Order: sequence, then C-alpha cells, then structure tokens
Amino acid sequence: MSSLTFAERETIFFILKGNSTECTLAEINFMMLFSFLKYLQPTHYFQLYRNDRTSIFPKVEHFPKEILAQLIPEPNFKSQKALEYDLSWQAINKGYIGNVEVYTTFDKVPIVDEYRFLRKYFHPVWVFYVLMLRIFSLKNPIKEIIAWKKSGGVKRSGYLKNPIQYPEWHSSESFLLKEKPFVSIVIPTLNRYEYLKDILADFEKQTYTNFEILIIDQSQPFNEDFSKSFNLNIRHIQQKEPALWLARNTAIEKSKGSIIALSEDDVRISPGWIENHLRCLDYFNAEISAGVFYPEGSSIPPERSFFCLASQFATGNAMLYKDVFRKIGLFDRQFEKQRMGDGEFGLRAYLHGLKSISNPFASCIDVKAGTGGLRQMGSWDAFRPKKLFSPRPIPSVLYLYRKYFGKKRTLLALFRNVPQSIIPYRYKKNKKMLVLGMLISLFLFPFVILQVVISWHLASKKLKQGAMINQL
Repeated sequence: MSSLTFAERETIFFILKGNSTECTLAEINFMMLFSFLKYLQPTHYFQLYRNDRTSIFPKVEHFPKEILAQLIPEPNFKSQKALEYDLSWQAINKGYIGNVEVYTTFDKVPIVDEYRFLRKYFHPVWVFYVLMLRIFSLKNPIKEIIAWKKSGGVKRSGYLKNPIQYPEWHSSESFLLKEKPFVSIVIPTLNRYEYLKDILADFEKQTYTNFEILIIDQSQPFNEDFSKSFNLNIRHIQQKEPALWLARNTAIEKSKGSIIALSEDDVRISPGWIENHLRCLDYFNAEISAGVFYPEGSSIPPERSFFCLASQFATGNAMLYKDVFRKIGLFDRQFEKQRMGDGEFGLRAYLHGLKSISNPFASCIDVKAGTGGLRQMGSWDAFRPKKLFSPRPIPSVLYLYRKYFGKKRTLLALFRNVPQSIIPYRYKKNKKMLVLGMLISLFLFPFVILQVVISWHLASKKLKQGAMINQL
C-alpha cells in the first residue's frame, strides 16, 4: 500500500471506517445459522431474515419422516444445535420446499463446529481462507488453529448428488393450465435482430398459446417491420433511449396479462417453456418461477437440476404474477446500464416473503451474443473492468451490497470476489487459476484498491440519491 498516495490511503481508510451515519436494515437483519457463512456467502439472500423476522430455514423437529430420511447427519458435531442447523441448511439446499415452522432465532455454536460445517460443504482452500481471515481480524489465533485442526476429520459431503425429488410433478393436474391465463412475455432488445428471430421462432412452437409478446426495441436503426413475419401476437415498441430496466418496466406497465414472463433476445427455449413455468407456479403455490440458464453446447449444472427455493432471480428466464410488481414495485432504475437489477428485485421479493422456485424444467440456453445489449453499454461483467481506472466492481454491485447487507458484509464480499476477478471470466471455475488470480492481485493491489475506491464513491452517490423504483 506504500505506493498509494496520501489521498488514496485516506479514502481507503474512510471506506474501512465507514460513515457513522450510514445505517441499513441489514445491520440488524443478519441470521447466524452458522456464522462462518458470512465469510463465504456474505451477500447471499438466505443470510438475511425476511421482513417478518423469519428465516428461510425449517426446524428439523417438524420435518416429515420421508424428508429426514434423505438427510445425512454429521456425527462429528460437538453440539446438538450445530447438528440441527446443518440438517436444516442441507434440506434447503437439497430442494426441500415445505410449510413447516422455521427458525426465527439461532444459538451460537462452538467454533470447532463452525469449521466442521465449512469442511463438510466447501473446498479446503476456502476453509483455510476463513481461518486466515479470522486470524487477521484479530481473533485468538491459538483457538482458531486448534478448532481448525480438530475439524480435520470431517469429509466433504456429496449430498447434492441425491436431491429431494417431487415425483408427482409429472402426473399432477394443473388447474392453472386449465384456466388458461393470459401471459405477457417481455423481451427487451438492442441491436440483436439476428438473435431475436431465433427466440421468436421458439415462441411460435410453444405448447401453450394464450400469450402476447412485448418487444421493447432500442436498436439503431429501428426495424419497424421486423416482427411482422412471425405468427405471434407481438407488440413491437420502439424505445429511443438504450435503457434495459426502463424497457422492462415499460413492458410490464403496458402488459395485458395477469402473469408476466421475462425472457431475453439471445436465449433459446424448448416448446414447453411457458407451460412448465405455469405448472411450477401452480404445483408449488408460488409467486415466482425462476428458470435455469445453461451455456450453449452445455447442459443444466447439477446444482440447478432440481426444484428448490430460489436463491437468485434472472430476468432472462422467469415467470411471475403481475401482482408481485404491485406488491414490491418495478425494477430499480439505479441499475440502468449496469448489472444486478434482477438480483436486487429477487432479493426484494425474498424479503417480502414471496415464494420463488428454481425451476429446472423451464430452462433455457444462453447463447451469449457477442454484440448488443449490456455488452454494447460496456457493463457486461460486474467484476472485470476493461480499463485500468474503471470501477471494480461496477457501482451498482456495491449499491446493492451496501443497501441490503451493510458495510462489513460488503467488504467481505470484496475480499471474496475481487481477487478472483483478476483472472479472465473463462477461467473462473478453474481452481488453480483462481489461486493464481489471488497471487497476481497482490502485485496489482494499488490499482485494484483504486478501482474499488472509485466504485465505492459512485455507489455512495447512488445510495444518497436513493432507489428509483416506480410502483405499478
């Protein structure tokens, strides 16, 4: 840090110290199922209590016997509470979707059980990362190292290989499908006619036909006749300003359906896409069906291949009741020309207690168009700026983190994600390359810190200005 200027060091100190007048709901809203999760999942939806002060995690004693039989108890836990919390966390992540009583408070568990939990579900590199963070944050190093060593007997779990199944899904009768509600499909587009024609061709093949498509077209030049060749009920609306969240909000406001489906201009879907989204809303009595993406030429990731309570929301593949927007508002335009607007909306829905289901049967192929859209606006990747003095991450990310999770969790998220972002996106799942990225980040530390400082100040301006969420 010695290579930084005095002004830069003062700015970093301000970030670390924080603004004493800044107070968010998140500062008093964290749950402590296992407190060490804050280091590895600092900005995860399920780290927060919902607005009614309930957690997402069910009490184990209320589990049906058939669910309890599918969970794997950890015999090495020192405390009974840790055992129960582990089973609850395991159930949610394996896909349990029930209506049993949930935790509203959590007891503290021994440090050794915190490490045992991490060893069970995370790579040893991340467990060691937590140990280092704990030591450098002035926790008792002897206690930490002893607890870390004592937890060494815990084996990594492969629990997601056997997720909880819902066999009645295929045979159950859907009353929603019988009612045939009118669905409005929202597709914003920007200079991607070549890709848009493919997804529209997919909509021509849908098994469910009672729908309209609203295309909010920001392309230059605008092709007024583009949509006329498709055998679809399309409203092709020109929007001169290139603004993604404005486009989606406009389409929702103009929509005629009681149900909104959100899609994109560079995805591909199967003929049962609309039908499977509707069946999910009906089967689970949910407000939101959150579809799954997978890259072209690949398949659905194993961890997304089963039904579960959704911990993320993507506007490129989702279906929800229009009333959801009436309850919680439209998309926040503070994310305009930047990222995470859909993540913020999903978090807002979670905090309001709305049920969102990750739906693998409504999957779509992400074509990842090389031009147009957010890529053209220059903010495709949240943590990998293209220029040396551009903000890292883009300011909307820190706006989201600080607004809902507070300063401390935001810093933990930066520690967790910034070193990885040094490595190009295509290597993000390569563990060796991630370690290399952390080493490289040490040499680039002054520049990276400056990028974070820039982002932090731009996010502060957003926070001061406040949310730009219109009501439906």
